[in-house]
Amino acid sequence: MLFSKGNATGNDFVIVDDHHGAMDLPAQQVARVCDRHFGIGGDGLLRVVRAGRVPGYNYDPNLWFMDYRNADGSIAEMCGNGLRLFARHLLEQSLVGTAEFEVATRVGLKRVREQQDGKIAADLGEVRLGAELVTIEAAGRTFQAHPADVGNPHAVCFVDDIEALDLGPAPAWSPVEAFPNGVNVEFVQVMEAGVLRMRVHERGVGETLSCGTGVVAAAAVYRAISGHDGPVQVMVRGGELTATFEDGHVWLTGPAVVVAEGEFRA
Repeated sequence: MLFSKGNATGNDFVIVDDHHGAMDLPAQQVARVCDRHFGIGGDGLLRVVRAGRVPGYNYDPNLWFMDYRNADGSIAEMCGNGLRLFARHLLEQSLVGTAEFEVATRVGLKRVREQQDGKIAADLGEVRLGAELVTIEAAGRTFQAHPADVGNPHAVCFVDDIEALDLGPAPAWSPVEAFPNGVNVEFVQVMEAGVLRMRVHERGVGETLSCGTGVVAAAAVYRAISGHDGPVQVMVRGGELTATFEDGHVWLTGPAVVVAEGEFRA
């Protein structure tokens, strides 16, 4: 299996080109590839395939489809940092001819663009905020969290000191039916107006250095409860990202780099 490896603010992914959809990627194999001791290592895997080769979707068949898998092999609806790295790969491999283009995903078409400073921006669409708080149990504590849907589920908790948290064990939540397919949990500390620090426990992965959709969820919840009007800068352990709000949509902007290419001996 030929692969590329890259990261977007420390969120790292294995990229596999399968343009004609000929590759079989069962969950067990994806988990092996993403294993940091016995495989290549990554927070997830991005399969690059033509949209016309993916059953169940009615997109322009010539568009590129981001087939994203979590590190445990499970299929995920969306990954903001993965989308930005996916776009970087398409640009570097000359698989697209313009600096702004659309990518097909499991939650619709997403527009991405390369900026003049080299950063990649992605339109993650509208964030749907839940009307009722949920309870999160993590790090030996209980938190009240704000549900947010960015194409995948999130629960945003505001805390006074994110560094004091142990995010090793997977969080639990109630009511259980609030997130029937699991949830990504963000812990957010407000540093100043429009500036947040965040840590995240991603479903199917564990704590990661960054989470693009989590950043967007945290920024949207923060704006809703604080009244802040303007971009939101979010500092994660892997770097800095900016969420910009335009016409009801949220653009996520930050670095994305491909760092290696190789062959995986399955």
